[in-house]
Amino acid sequence: MTLLWRLITSLLFLLQLAACSKTPQIPPLAADAVILAFGDSLTYGTGAGESESYPAVLEKLIGRRVLNAGIPGELSETGLQRLPEILDREKPALLLLCHGGNDLLQKIDRSVTAGNLREMIRIARDKGVSVVLLSVPAPDLSLAPPAYYAEIAKETGTPIESRALPRILGKSGLKSDHIHPNAAGYRVLADSVYDLLKKSGAL
Repeated sequence: MTLLWRLITSLLFLLQLAACSKTPQIPPLAADAVILAFGDSLTYGTGAGESESYPAVLEKLIGRRVLNAGIPGELSETGLQRLPEILDREKPALLLLCHGGNDLLQKIDRSVTAGNLREMIRIARDKGVSVVLLSVPAPDLSLAPPAYYAEIAKETGTPIESRALPRILGKSGLKSDHIHPNAAGYRVLADSVYDLLKKSGAL
């Protein structure tokens, strides 16, 4: 009985430890910090008004400037080329990286997309910028994000939001078409990113 109790106690401790450490931590954001939301149409806010994009809603939630650097239709390769100049110009404290959706639509080799995402994270980190990764669901009935998002997050110790977009695009009332949220959907995405920033210690 004593051995069983010790095993149970040890298991509970490990579960508590895992729960406490499952979200990688990033430095707290200063009150005047700039956040760079970088990506494609999901960041730009296609399907909703300019003030209804997830970066615009998030800006109001966190009380800090959130720069919307989303370009509809952009591939991750082009994003990788574009990112360094924006980081140098805007000098953000945090990069919100939501990219790869157009790669999936165009059936680009997933190893190429994964490599581009890894390189974007490396470039940002080398410039002292914290990173949060948003995974994009596959454009099929499963709406499951490709495994490389979670793999990259684990490899690099990057906080990741992987549930919001699949949940949004799985509900007709939260999307404007089959691949874009509507205003209500972007609000859900912004709320989810806000929650992750709190869990990661950024807020």
